[in-house]
Amino acid sequence: MKYDVLQVLGMVMMVVCGQALVRLLVDSGDRGLLDGLPGGFLPTLLAYAVLTAAGVLLTGWAHSRAKVLGRR
Repeated sequence: MKYDVLQVLGMVMMVVCGQALVRLLVDSGDRGLLDGLPGGFLPTLLAYAVLTAAGVLLTGWAHSRAKVLGRR
């Protein structure tokens, strides 16, 4: 059950941050959830890219752990 929850959280993080990353690339003035982050466009872009990658990695890790336990 723990890995199922982590997989869902990773997917949500990946989707939200990935969508925000694309939105930032299309409209650099709309910084979304990280609007308060200092530094402007580049730090926000990097933060969204890192969070998107972290969501992908968390989802993959949780899926592989659940598969090892026989849940997949």
